[in-house]
Amino acid sequence: MPHIVKSTILDAPTDAAWSVLRDFNGHDRWHPAVATSSIERAQPSDKIGCVRRFILKDGAELREQLLALSDLEQSFSYCLLDTPIPMFNYVAHVRLLPVTDGDRTFWHWESRFTTKPQDRDRIIHMVAEDIYQAGFEAIRRHLKEAA
Repeated sequence: MPHIVKSTILDAPTDAAWSVLRDFNGHDRWHPAVATSSIERAQPSDKIGCVRRFILKDGAELREQLLALSDLEQSFSYCLLDTPIPMFNYVAHVRLLPVTDGDRTFWHWESRFTTKPQDRDRIIHMVAEDIYQAGFEAIRRHLKEAA
């Protein structure tokens, strides 16, 4: 079972990063891979159990469900419900922690999932680089533009 762990330091306070990341339906405003996003059944984007349906820039459609959200811990967890990508049982966790040296943010993003052996390396690279690393870089730009 692949276990991907990525982390980075953002040059912004945790509250600034959290205000962007806690919006489970907001990733189309900052992640370069996401074209559009909506929450099904018009539920709030911070309601545990809500489902976001989004379309990637390449046209792929995915659905993810919010499993946990904590403003106190500045963390959330979600799972993948539907995807054309051959990955299964995907569960991810995001957590922000303050870096007091410079009022910065430590961002931890990890996931576990299963996939077919022949797809393993390709999917690991896609998740680690095209989703997580690209997300880190996009949030950096987004926060810099917002400042």
